[in-house]
Amino acid sequence: GKKRAYQGTGRRKTAVARVYLTEGTGVVTVNGKPLDVYFTEVKDHNAVLSTLRVLDLVTRVDITVNVVGGGHTGQAGAINQGVARAVKN
Repeated sequence: GKKRAYQGTGRRKTAVARVYLTEGTGVVTVNGKPLDVYFTEVKDHNAVLSTLRVLDLVTRVDITVNVVGGGHTGQAGAINQGVARAVKN
């Protein structure tokens, strides 16, 4: 069957992130790039992954993000909020 996708939108300052979460193995893609290519700062990684770590989902879901506006920290915060909302759905 088709994998269910969960969607969440996060906002932080001027950044808006649309987050799509599906069952998977922990692949995170941001604007078409791998997480560690898009966000080079560890603190931004941690912000993006913190909700998944708390819920022990890091290796069980794949995340695709489209994010616009803001600086990297604002974007990471927006993604984190989007992930949290997607997880709650």
